[in-house]
Amino acid sequence: VQLVESGGGLVQPGGSLRLSCSASGRTFSSYTMAWFRQAPGKERAFVARIRWSGGITYYADSVKGRFTISRDNAKNTVYLQMNSLKPEDTAVYYCAARPGYSGVTTPESYNYWGQGTQVTVSS
Repeated sequence: VQLVESGGGLVQPGGSLRLSCSASGRTFSSYTMAWFRQAPGKERAFVARIRWSGGITYYADSVKGRFTISRDNAKNTVYLQMNSLKPEDTAVYYCAARPGYSGVTTPESYNYWGQGTQVTVSS
């Protein structure tokens, strides 16, 4: 399994970014996909997850109403649309995957990881 993130960058507070995670290596229809983030000096934290089949989503309270996770079956890609960005959203964002459908939000529950993409929110 290979996960490749893209779309990070520098954005002003209140701005938007869309992250992409291109997935390959197997069929993901029975997988749970997630985004995590890690700020300097902090632990990796759950952001959002989506059940590939059916598209059921779940968000951390800190991003609910601002971020949207989605997937494109034809492109085998998961997205994270981030709106109304705040300086505290600054972090390296990681795409993760695990087989099966699960409500877990801990990093150790996910088997596969991308390399991460930096998001910096600053004026």
